[in-house]
Amino acid sequence: MVNETSDRPHLTPKGARTRQRIVENAATLIHERGVASTTLEDVKAAAGVSGSQMYHYFPDKDHLVQAVIDHQADTIVKHQGDALRSAHGIDAWRNMVITAANLTRAKGGCPLGSLVGQCAENDPRARALIAAGFDRWAAAIGEGLRTLQTEGRLSSGIDPDDLAVTLLATLQGGTLLAQVHQDVRLFETSVETVLALAIGQRAP
Repeated sequence: MVNETSDRPHLTPKGARTRQRIVENAATLIHERGVASTTLEDVKAAAGVSGSQMYHYFPDKDHLVQAVIDHQADTIVKHQGDALRSAHGIDAWRNMVITAANLTRAKGGCPLGSLVGQCAENDPRARALIAAGFDRWAAAIGEGLRTLQTEGRLSSGIDPDDLAVTLLATLQGGTLLAQVHQDVRLFETSVETVLALAIGQRAP
């Protein structure tokens, strides 16, 4: 798996917090404005850091964008696993993704998926990081589904990895439709229909 942390210098706890603050603010701005419309000056101002601090952690914008990709993937993967491992399993996961879509009205698209069109074609390292992020996302869903299957809460006839990829594709397609039509119901319909077809789950 590609991960930019292998290129990262050793950081003190304070340095790690500063770097994380920069990345989190950059992630927010990039999701709201896009990569091209977010400058290093914008990020510096939002994070409250100096130019020397910014360039200490990120020598150029490409390195910062790559860190944002990892950050978005890390955040998504954690939430997927937490939901599926909960007592309510599939219901909790479905409610989580639908609630998230309703909170944002799908504005900005998927925090990870929206970066594909902006970076993947002209930045091979960013493309590899995004691909790795999607792989981790699918693996997190698959692991959660496999746990549910072991506990008898998911049919033994379902392949958890195949269903994970299908659910991930549904999330991406549903988010895109909801974004372009400005109608989150399209996302909800996509998720509900796939779950109903795959495992007979419907929202309560």
